[in-house]
Amino acid sequence: MQLKTPIAVADLAQRFDLQLLGRADLAVTGISELHHAQDGDLIFVDHPKYYAKALQSAATVVLIDREAEVPPGKCLLVTDTPFAVYNQLVLETRPVEPIEEKISRQARIGADTHIEPGAIIDAGVVIGEGCFIEANAVIRDGTRIGNRVRIQSGAVIGSEAFYFRRTPEGYQPWRSGGSVVIEDDADIRPNSTIARGVSSATRIGRGTKLDSQVQIGHDVKVGAHCLLAAQVGIAGNTTVGEWCILQGQVGIAQNLKIGPRSIVFAKSGVSKDLEGDREYFGYPAQEARTAFKEIALLRRLRKG
Repeated sequence: MQLKTPIAVADLAQRFDLQLLGRADLAVTGISELHHAQDGDLIFVDHPKYYAKALQSAATVVLIDREAEVPPGKCLLVTDTPFAVYNQLVLETRPVEPIEEKISRQARIGADTHIEPGAIIDAGVVIGEGCFIEANAVIRDGTRIGNRVRIQSGAVIGSEAFYFRRTPEGYQPWRSGGSVVIEDDADIRPNSTIARGVSSATRIGRGTKLDSQVQIGHDVKVGAHCLLAAQVGIAGNTTVGEWCILQGQVGIAQNLKIGPRSIVFAKSGVSKDLEGDREYFGYPAQEARTAFKEIALLRRLRKG
């Protein structure tokens, strides 16, 4: 998530009473999570498991809950509550604002795009030319839709990410500072949901088709010309290559990479990266030929 105006780290340190280690002349130009950090970004870390990864990331500024050696060219901001500072900054940049009108006057809608009665288009939405938005679809702030896209009734695009931090008091929600990008010629069928990214864009590639009741998690990247059948679910930060086919009720865990032209058969569960140009089946999913041979062997064993 890029900031409209950079924030000096010295100002952040003073405002939140943070200990500043490293370069005090830097400025924050974006706010990100660890998975998507870029140069100029501020991220946070508060668990020993991720200290090294955070310090070695591309992020320029790291909110951290203990002193550490500062990597060259970076700045550490030390606080007992790095998540609270991070979340406050995101909330200030992307405040929660209720929808006041069905089609916001701040939305940008291209020529020859038809929006049926009952659809809701939030502020900051950009819709291209020749699109068709059916009744009762909801498109939330920050979503960008290309040309010739169809979004059918009941679809919700750009909802808050299902992303929480566990604390002794309960689960604290992360404010989603990212967006959704739907590229040209995509088709989103009824009651599908696409969460916006926590800090980057959840992306649906050109020509990709989502069947009814498909759930796309935060920061997921789906490549061009994919087919996702009914009740497919893809968890956060997973990348699906182009021309993939995910049959009905396939579930894919978070932080995975699915290679291009993969076919995953119905009801399979994917728990690890998959190479492209192959067919997969089962739970956990494996190459389909291997899975079918194992099933045939088990049947023979049962028959004695």
